[in-house]
Amino acid sequence: MNGITMLSIAIIIFLAGYFIYGKWLARTWGIDAQALTPAYKHEDGQDYTPTSKFMAFSHQFSSVAGAGPVTGPIIAAMFGWLPAFLWIVIGGIFFGGVQDFVALYASVKNEGKSMGVLIEQYIGKTGRKLFLLFSWLLTLLVIAAFADIVANTFNGFAADGSKLLPGASAASISMIYIIGSLLFGIFVKKSHPKESVRFIVAIILILAMISLGIAFPMYFSRDIWIIVALTYSFIASVLPMWLLMQPRDYLSTFLLIAMIASAIIGIIIANPSINMPAFVGFEVHGKSLFPILFITIACGAVSGFHSLVSSGTSSKTVANEKDMLFIGYGSMLVECILGVAALIIVCAAAKNGQMPHGTPFQIFSGSVAGFLSMLGMPRIYAVCIITMCVSALAFTTLDTVVRVGRLSLQELCQSDDAASMNIVQKAGANKYIATLLTIGIGYLLCRIGYMNIWPLFGSANQLLSALVLICMAVFLRMTNRKGWMLFVPTIVMFIVTFTALIQAVYHIFIHMLDGHFIFLTDGLQLIITLALMFLAASVVNHCRGELFGDKKKSSNAILSK
Repeated sequence: MNGITMLSIAIIIFLAGYFIYGKWLARTWGIDAQALTPAYKHEDGQDYTPTSKFMAFSHQFSSVAGAGPVTGPIIAAMFGWLPAFLWIVIGGIFFGGVQDFVALYASVKNEGKSMGVLIEQYIGKTGRKLFLLFSWLLTLLVIAAFADIVANTFNGFAADGSKLLPGASAASISMIYIIGSLLFGIFVKKSHPKESVRFIVAIILILAMISLGIAFPMYFSRDIWIIVALTYSFIASVLPMWLLMQPRDYLSTFLLIAMIASAIIGIIIANPSINMPAFVGFEVHGKSLFPILFITIACGAVSGFHSLVSSGTSSKTVANEKDMLFIGYGSMLVECILGVAALIIVCAAAKNGQMPHGTPFQIFSGSVAGFLSMLGMPRIYAVCIITMCVSALAFTTLDTVVRVGRLSLQELCQSDDAASMNIVQKAGANKYIATLLTIGIGYLLCRIGYMNIWPLFGSANQLLSALVLICMAVFLRMTNRKGWMLFVPTIVMFIVTFTALIQAVYHIFIHMLDGHFIFLTDGLQLIITLALMFLAASVVNHCRGELFGDKKKSSNAILSK
């Protein structure tokens, strides 16, 4: 097996999945191209803002394409390339793509409501509160993990105190990107340019920002970059979508697509051999293939966090229902291609069946930079640019997850009767206080380090996908739509995640017995793990009655015509 063959097979399968299975889902559930979408119905200049098809896609793609599609496949390659490849392909088409699309679809069909509000409408208020609490806890883990990843990537100093140009340049480009995004957002809002003009201006702006960033690197430590990243995320969370997040996501998408294209072109030119066996074994380095494979490869196959983006922010920007398949299902499959490219890269870098040394980001960035240098680009510039592209994966996810966490906490604290809300509820419903609380707790967890958070984040993230799938199955049933295609993914994800969480609890108790228990790491993870399992079981219990009980009509359901 070589790189071109594996990549070609993946792209052909994903194209077939989009045009056959994806379009079948759209026809089965029903798309009304003439319907007025929530973005137009509730346009407020803040969250509800009608956007072009590609700009809405760029927000969805850049928000969901976090560190997962690079990190997950590279780590999972230790079991061999075949299990990882099969999970990315099958998971992307039948699990992740379906979840992202149905979450976006349900939200657009219900006035752009978030997943928590949708659950209240079709399952009940208790189910909504349980789900919102679960979602908020997950966002805290995501903030902790991705803030740490961003800070480590931007860190301008090595352990010996020497300067690291790639990280410092990536940080500088990212900071300039924020200013450029604000200017670009104002330009688009005030001028309403054609798509072609918007594209040309974006390319010129990106080239200028990259040049400035490489010319003027910013050397700061990891701790400072954590503060900067979270401060930026606070600002992005409370500003109108059109002013910062949408233009930043739009501009970042060009970087991400260029990075994917660079990896693909490099694979085509080099046609590297796959130096890892197809299958190593069911247990490697003390870790079993089940459930680790399905937890490790999340964003490249299926990720519960995607549904929060689909229903929390993207659904409020969809200008036409016919764009939903491209935005929801399409962005997931593009992310899967990135996952396959990362898998090929790590397997090509392996020697004698042994994984290369270094972090997943270092392996990926170094390899893609090597491809670019083959095309004549100086290696140091190539490393700086690819490091920036990789950091953009985490940075664009960080600002989105803070916004989603803020919205989840606000919805959790809000009441139908505003007059009856106590001081705690009123504080939590305030967007500034909700953002500060979300970021503050995320910062405390960040101090633990993402390597301690990542396993729990992976399990919680995949458990969320199972919860979303079962809740969406209820939505489809209650609105007289077929939902049987969600049953197998739901059952599989529940088995996978509960197995992983039970194993996590077991290992924490082993630490207790061995006297190695540390509350800041083991204790917090135990509390959050047990809370997630309890909340998940409660949500499933509330869904069970609606899914398998007597079928009832929802008077509030919005059906396609």
